[in-house]
Amino acid sequence: MHSVERRRLRTALVHDWLTGMRGGEKVLEELVRLFPEAPIYTLLHQAGSTSELIESRSIRTSFIQRLPHGHYRWYLPLFPRAVESLPLADYELVISSSHCVAKGAQRGDSALHVCYCHTPMRYAWDQFDAYFSRERLGPLRYALIRSIARRLRHWDRATASRVDAFAANSRYVAGRIRRYYGREAEVIPPPVDVDRFTPRFGPADSRDSNHSGESDRQEHESGYYLVVSALSPYKRVDVAIDAFNRSARRLVVVGWGPERDRLAALAGPTVRLAGRVDDAELLELYRGCRGLILPGIEDAGIAPLEAMACGRPAIVLQDGGAAEAIEDGRTGVLIRDCTPAAINQAVDTAEKLSFNTREIRQHAEGYSTSVFASRFQAFVERALEERASRQQKEA
Repeated sequence: MHSVERRRLRTALVHDWLTGMRGGEKVLEELVRLFPEAPIYTLLHQAGSTSELIESRSIRTSFIQRLPHGHYRWYLPLFPRAVESLPLADYELVISSSHCVAKGAQRGDSALHVCYCHTPMRYAWDQFDAYFSRERLGPLRYALIRSIARRLRHWDRATASRVDAFAANSRYVAGRIRRYYGREAEVIPPPVDVDRFTPRFGPADSRDSNHSGESDRQEHESGYYLVVSALSPYKRVDVAIDAFNRSARRLVVVGWGPERDRLAALAGPTVRLAGRVDDAELLELYRGCRGLILPGIEDAGIAPLEAMACGRPAIVLQDGGAAEAIEDGRTGVLIRDCTPAAINQAVDTAEKLSFNTREIRQHAEGYSTSVFASRFQAFVERALEERASRQQKEA
């Protein structure tokens, strides 16, 4: 980003919280590479929970850091105040990476604020009941949380004006930004580390260059399918487990979250909950699976693209942003509905197809970290130029 580097704008990164290495943190990692001198402001940070690169940067937290972290999501009513308390007045460029309240950070009057929006906060808007069901919470707690969600929606909509330019991780999220904030967003799909996620013999291995799919099918004939997901209610991992219980196919579930115990109780003999795994084990699980299953509505979905970078097809719900990266029948299969029967039907379809590992890999390369960096750099440059143009007209 030559002009930004040349002017050496004082830049700050704002991220909701740092408690694990999920999709949002993988985006943040690339923003850290693009802006290596920028400190990271966040509501709270659990030391060692993210990548070495993120942990090596200057991380500055809000007053939430001083509260017990065990159930930090219960501090949700405090999050707007916490993000507004972050001291950003001295920065010329503020870049928020937001799925909750980060986009509501307050910048100085002369600063530019651009937001990479993973999603408007789901639990305040259209997925409230997926997170907070009356059955799980009881009527009194449910009523209280509904009241909190109403206030959050009002704050969320009102603070959208603090952002000068929005980027969305998918067309689906751009639509949600338009619907809830009344703003347009440039679509920049999230980055995939195609250098780390590769097919078993490497992306350019000659044995794979004319791969017809038949040997691939034989290699994975007795294998397993894979889910890589946070174990949260809206992810609908329970539906995938139900589907694989019924079909008696093997399923490995990688991830952790509040649904862990409930899902373990649902899992039949062909379903294994692997919990958290390290990078090396995750790579081998991607490489060895027959396909990745994504059963719920995703805003974008990095896991399907990581699987495709390893040459494995992705079987993804047709609703939501993750489906935008799938070429149905070529790089994966779309699930028509979030039901066990529809998942099993999609898997049946996938097993009749001859997927070409190299073609799937090449498709994933279009979402590489270098592609993301180039697009995000251009997005920030345009936002700076548009602001400069407005200032000239107003002068």
